[in-house]
Amino acid sequence: MAFVRRKGNSFYLVHNVRRGGKVRQLHLARLGESARITDEVVREVSKKHPFVDLNWRALRAQTSQQVDLADASSPATQKLVSNLRALNLDLADLFPPLLRISETPTVARELLVQLRLLQSTLQVKLHQFDRKRGRFSNATLRMHGR
Repeated sequence: MAFVRRKGNSFYLVHNVRRGGKVRQLHLARLGESARITDEVVREVSKKHPFVDLNWRALRAQTSQQVDLADASSPATQKLVSNLRALNLDLADLFPPLLRISETPTVARELLVQLRLLQSTLQVKLHQFDRKRGRFSNATLRMHGR
């Protein structure tokens, strides 16, 4: 049975196997600081370990994390806010002329695709917050300076 294990600041996808009467952990993939199982992780593990049968749906459900935004002091909330601030600063420093002088047009295209994806994701998330306006009304008011 495969499961996600935390070691230090990283998460790993591991599977217990029995060899010579002993149970050993087979490290299937390093998931990083957030235990996210992406399609790329599924492809790599399936390719590297074709004989290991995994319930990807259950593993994804196990790793899906919801950030409790109500707890401003939680490490997950602080990390999310910090990452959003850093992303905003990085995007503010990005200018369209830089895309034109990029070494390859592939880099510029990929950057534009990712920015459009980010825009779509932000629109969906903002819409979700707007639907729950009662819960986040104070944050909305503070953001707009009312």
